[in-house]
Amino acid sequence: MVILKWIAGIAAAFLMGKLVKKIKLPEILGWLIAGMILGPNAAGVLPQTLLDSNWYKVIISWMQCSFGIMLGTELIWRKLKSYGKALVLTTLTQSLGTFAVVTLVFGIIFHFSGIPVYLAAAFGGIALATAPAPALSIVQEFQTKGPVTDTLLPMAVLDDVVGIVVFFTVDSIITRAVSGGTVPLYMIPVMIFLPILIGVAIGFLLSAPLKKDGKKAETLVTILIGVTLCTAIGYFFNTAVLKNITINYMLIGVSFSTVFSNLVSEERLNQIAEWYHPILQLSLIVAIVDLGAPLDYHLIAGAGLYTFVYIAARAAGKYFGARFGAKATHLPETVQKYLGLTLLPHSGVSLVFTGIICAVLEPVRPDLASIVKGTIAAAAVINEIIAVLAARKGFELAGEIPEEPENLETKYAH
Repeated sequence: MVILKWIAGIAAAFLMGKLVKKIKLPEILGWLIAGMILGPNAAGVLPQTLLDSNWYKVIISWMQCSFGIMLGTELIWRKLKSYGKALVLTTLTQSLGTFAVVTLVFGIIFHFSGIPVYLAAAFGGIALATAPAPALSIVQEFQTKGPVTDTLLPMAVLDDVVGIVVFFTVDSIITRAVSGGTVPLYMIPVMIFLPILIGVAIGFLLSAPLKKDGKKAETLVTILIGVTLCTAIGYFFNTAVLKNITINYMLIGVSFSTVFSNLVSEERLNQIAEWYHPILQLSLIVAIVDLGAPLDYHLIAGAGLYTFVYIAARAAGKYFGARFGAKATHLPETVQKYLGLTLLPHSGVSLVFTGIICAVLEPVRPDLASIVKGTIAAAAVINEIIAVLAARKGFELAGEIPEEPENLETKYAH
């Protein structure tokens, strides 16, 4: 019965997306709102027991791995060489810039409020990560093409890596400050390189059949086997070997597709991407509904000063950090002006990071845990709606949303 409800919920989200599209808004906004309405805090069609069940978590992990495929197809070595250094530096300026701005602002507020200043670093660590799925869904829906799109897609991968390093470093420092045990510092490289190694291994294993000009069914079966193997191996490590860490399934999918994308011809890659598109679309819908389901719309009314300070400080760090990095590395003017707007989506990552920080704080400082939980949960609801609209506007101002949608055959040939 729960499975049928979940399938019905995904169908409802799909229809809500189409409805929202009719009023010239991104479909993802419909998916996100549908997730909130159907989630445990509203209609309860997707109850908390579903969101907490192991089979559901495995499916979400598979979907995350699946939409990582799209990012990997953008990491073509010959493309990256042309703006590799600029991409890395801009990723660092916007990620670390966001961490610095949010930490500084909350450090000042907490200093005068009598709250431990180390909590400001927790907000900074949570703030720097970007949720890639919302921006990717806009790229998919509006078939964006241009310098901002070309910069954003590989940056989403690098941003994830920087986010993991900074957040878990902060998490370890806070753990030492309040005592108790969590992820040790030496595990941080494992969290980054293990998903990459899993994806690369499966990528090399399946690149031979993908190189051949196979039929559509054969090609899709090969990709689906790859995604399933990646997810299964990641899940094994996450549950049986390294129980205290969180495996980044999207990074596994990215690594898997990066390998075969660099080994097949450009024509073959475009063909694979075109055929995989419907599965990618489903993966994004499921991931966005999952992102919206835990959000509590009641928190919008109860949002306090910390929530609005957090949203504003994070947006400033992302926008001006990206602008500074892009300008310093002489990226195109549209990237300098509008990349920051596409980096605002956040909530899926923020809620995961919030859960990890609160698990550390709750046993010893429940008062601090409630500050973090209340602030980020309310910010997740408000920011995500603003961020989706801002991301779409960013692509529009950059002139990367074509007036007439192009054919799927040419969509990936950029």
